[in-house]
Amino acid sequence: MTAETARRLTARDYKSALKPVWCPGCGDFSILSAITMAMAEIARPPEEVAVISGIGCSSRVPAYTNCYGFHGVHGRALPLATGLKLSRPDLLVIAAGGDGDGYSIGGNHFLHACRRNVDLTYIVMDNQVYGMTKGQPSPTTPPEWDSAMVPGGTGLRPFHPLVIALAAGANFVARAFSGDPSGTAQILVDAIRHPGFSLIEILSPCVTFRPEEREWAKQVHPAAVEETGDRAQAARRVLTDDGFNTGILYCGDRAPYQPAFAASGMEPAGGGAAGNADFDMEFRP
Repeated sequence: MTAETARRLTARDYKSALKPVWCPGCGDFSILSAITMAMAEIARPPEEVAVISGIGCSSRVPAYTNCYGFHGVHGRALPLATGLKLSRPDLLVIAAGGDGDGYSIGGNHFLHACRRNVDLTYIVMDNQVYGMTKGQPSPTTPPEWDSAMVPGGTGLRPFHPLVIALAAGANFVARAFSGDPSGTAQILVDAIRHPGFSLIEILSPCVTFRPEEREWAKQVHPAAVEETGDRAQAARRVLTDDGFNTGILYCGDRAPYQPAFAASGMEPAGGGAAGNADFDMEFRP
């Protein structure tokens, strides 16, 4: 695709003909718009973009984009996205999912995706509830949230994905709000352009099972400080904020992990090499 053609790409070029089936008022509609706006800004043709997801309301995103997509099984979006990016580093790879899919059954994959620091972007639409399976508490649900599923609340401390991502080695960490699609799109652009593993937590109200989350629109606010490259400082800020600061919180400088696979005759050999320790093997002709 020529530069002239790329300049003509719009958000509409990245949308499929399928109509989203989310509940009216769901924040994921705005996030889909933000994704397509970000893609238009990046100006990579749709055939050079792959969107990978797991299971859940938010994991329907690949079907609604005009890019290559893969709708995987529950919690497995990140290993699929990682494998794709490692084997096809020329592609722009985005993984998308929700707080239940990514932090519960997918929690171990989340940790190691941050650690490996492969150059891909992970979008998590966090509504603090399992929306597709009728409103059970998710790993990020507040302990006191009272519902028919869990009267009186879980009493469990919620998972803190941004701090976990920082501790595990993510190279870019940000928070956005679905009610600000333009701001979310710009954060996505920055995340995609930043090398390494990027995590964007997007607060996305579930108006069906958590209608009180409509109040998030009044609670979100831009972070009062600039992003930092100091992991410890970023962690302290996130641990002490109110959970509604939006913006880029951390930009690291770790080099992305990308093994130099042989072009042909590739054969795995046991023993492991320092550069490929995550796979416990080395690749050589």
